[in-house]
Amino acid sequence: MDNKTNVMRVLDQHKLPYRAHAYQTDAAISGIDVADRLGLPQAAVFKTLVTVGKSKKYYVFMIPVAEELSLKKAAKVTGEKSVEMIPAKELLPLTGYVHGGCSPIGMKKQFPTYIDQTAAQEPVLYFSAGKIGLQIEASLDVLTKVVPVQLADVTTAEETDAL
Repeated sequence: MDNKTNVMRVLDQHKLPYRAHAYQTDAAISGIDVADRLGLPQAAVFKTLVTVGKSKKYYVFMIPVAEELSLKKAAKVTGEKSVEMIPAKELLPLTGYVHGGCSPIGMKKQFPTYIDQTAAQEPVLYFSAGKIGLQIEASLDVLTKVVPVQLADVTTAEETDAL
């Protein structure tokens, strides 16, 4: 691939294995649409969300595309009284990424990052390569080598007995 994203450059720099998957984007599409276009299980495709706590500290959450972030659970794992999604217009100046192309790897600044505990059940994860139309396939182990992520129950989905 000629046009490497910052995400790919970071993974290459650490000599970590990954695969890039391109998909067609004709309009703003959801994470579920991305999974469907690539023929991937929705449970393995993760979206990256950026929040701000009551303390004004920022936090990153990775959750399966078909799930919703529980702001209550997010506040609990971060030790904040409350957290909220940052406005979309603040995403690019804060992270260097646009809405729909935000990746936990290669942000302008490293923020505490939490990934939904279901990630531990997936042999590989798919997440944004740092631009719309491109996903990275890598294991959770690879991700943790470049981003200090913590597994946590952070979605609104019902608790499962799988873990």
